[in-house]
Amino acid sequence: MSRSRAATSAAPRKLGRDLRSLVNLGETASTSRVLNLSQIHLAAANESDYARRPFFRDSRLNKAILIKHTLRTNELEIFPRPRRTATKIILPFDPTDLKLGGASVFVGQRGFDSFCKSQLASNSDVAVNPDVQILGLLDSIPALDPFLVRELLARNGFKPAHCYLKISPADIQRMIGFANAEIERLVKRAFGSTINGASLKLATKILSNELDQELMPLKHTLRLSDAEFSEGIFSWRGFLYFKWRFFELQEEMRTVISGLSTYQPAGKPDDAVKAYLEEARPRLGRSIGQTMIHVGRSLAVYDQAYAGLVDRADPSRFRTFLLDGPKLFYALGESIAILGHIASFWQYRMGQTDLKSRLHVEDYADILMDFEDSLSSLDGDT
Repeated sequence: MSRSRAATSAAPRKLGRDLRSLVNLGETASTSRVLNLSQIHLAAANESDYARRPFFRDSRLNKAILIKHTLRTNELEIFPRPRRTATKIILPFDPTDLKLGGASVFVGQRGFDSFCKSQLASNSDVAVNPDVQILGLLDSIPALDPFLVRELLARNGFKPAHCYLKISPADIQRMIGFANAEIERLVKRAFGSTINGASLKLATKILSNELDQELMPLKHTLRLSDAEFSEGIFSWRGFLYFKWRFFELQEEMRTVISGLSTYQPAGKPDDAVKAYLEEARPRLGRSIGQTMIHVGRSLAVYDQAYAGLVDRADPSRFRTFLLDGPKLFYALGESIAILGHIASFWQYRMGQTDLKSRLHVEDYADILMDFEDSLSSLDGDT
């Protein structure tokens, strides 16, 4: 079974398969791996806040599609340093018709600065260009989940309009409720059980990055500098978010694994496709299960460190956790992002029950290959 992979360069080019896949997202503005500013422009361009607080200052970049992309073998050589995933920028020629293609580049690839100078309508130095700074920040995190992107940008002084990074009120409430329950033991240890509502108050501050005097006792207990504490709290917030997502993903992954054995694509496969599907369906199910186990083990590192702080009054392991947080946060976030992408894309493409919505067998096989590529990039993460 053949499969084309378009070469990537820093020069503008017309895209084929990438944009074909994005067209399939329909009206979806974002997933854990895609931030579709083009769709957000179509949906929210008339909102006053959209014009007042744009995501990017450059009008064309503000209609871009950003993707957390698992690098193919032929793409590794265009980066100055080894990496497994990259942030792809697609600048559509026409945001209303993605089939026309666009120009693309990876953040940080060779020629990236030249691409920015030629494509972005700005006379400023690339190094101090706010849009390029935002791209660098987005490239530094493993996923494009609205919660994480919003918090990362706010932490660095960028506050785009809410229409860009919408989080449902129900998700916000579930997340705060989860963090509240998670932090309650710490509140009782640090503040005593007599302070009404302290757990909710502290959870809200940790989630919103409001590092005021109320969190200073924790900083002093852990013997961290201001910079270390700020970085550590950001990673802690990420772990709380990922732990919440992990619980949500367990049911979603059960749906995917069950669907792998029951989904019936349309059309008759040739021998190569048939053989691939027979091997890939159980193999992909095993890979998903193994990745979930690895994520659980990573979260256990946090759980053990946190238990030492609140149950044994031993802050040493939690201090180490916060100092090592950024490294652990990235690896965990990458796994959660890939699992989240599989879950959301499965629901969108394979979750339809009517016969007319069934994928053709070759398209179905292509999607499973993408899932396998993404999961294989996590090999070695434990």
